[in-house]
Amino acid sequence: MSQSRQVAEHLAAATGREFRLVTVRTRGDVDRGPLAQIGGTGVFVTAVREALAAGEVDIAVHSYKDLPTAADPAVHLGAVPAREDPADVLCAADGRTLAELPPNSLVGTGSPRRAAQLLRLRPDVRPVPVRGNVDTRLAAVAAGDLAAVVLARAGLARLGRLDAVTQTFAAVDMVPAPAQGALAVECGAGDEAMAAALATIDDAASRAATQAERALLAGLQAGCAAPVGALAAVVAGTLVLTARVIAADGRDVREHRARGPVQRAEELGSRTAEALLADGAGALMGRPA
Repeated sequence: MSQSRQVAEHLAAATGREFRLVTVRTRGDVDRGPLAQIGGTGVFVTAVREALAAGEVDIAVHSYKDLPTAADPAVHLGAVPAREDPADVLCAADGRTLAELPPNSLVGTGSPRRAAQLLRLRPDVRPVPVRGNVDTRLAAVAAGDLAAVVLARAGLARLGRLDAVTQTFAAVDMVPAPAQGALAVECGAGDEAMAAALATIDDAASRAATQAERALLAGLQAGCAAPVGALAAVVAGTLVLTARVIAADGRDVREHRARGPVQRAEELGSRTAEALLADGAGALMGRPA
């Protein structure tokens, strides 16, 4: 709701039109099971897209990392607004960093990618699944049920809760999820007027970076249950992509860094996926050799 409200405000400022928020409850909001078990990628998306197709809403706002990588011909990706900081952060009791947590601490995360990289940094910590909104997760730390949780910095920023952050992970330590920190704003495939309105809030650099990251994910044929991190950025006019696949226990890793023209972002992501698979990344994702 917070990120949708921000998109509506930006659209109103850019177009002079009024926008009204419509709440859609998704399976991911209702089912508190682990994401990998209840359907993974798409559990926060399907109901919103159905509302768009039914004409109940004109625009759908998603966390981009929640979207399936396969294209949906019924929708048009009208905007990727300027991306928030994509970093992962630690929210721990008593202001601690990961290095300062007591041995064998319980650290909450629903992400296999985060869990694997936590174990790579601190093999003794114990990642445990956690679901719920930000307040629910932070409350588990405050109550002493968990020593810390790992969250996306972007979500905390949008909620005005950066005060809870005790450590921001550098990408060299924890590569973010593909498209983390970015929003995807969709309209119907044939709605040219709305597509034109959404184009006013599109950020070319954010779109190119996320296209490369998601093309990598598609090339690896990986979803939210796979420990895959990717981060792209435009540096001096060139798109630079760093990608990492980590074994679930954090003990083995494959990493690749590539660069290419901004206009060929998807090709860069696909090429990087091929390089990782050639280097044995498939085995780290649980695939037979």
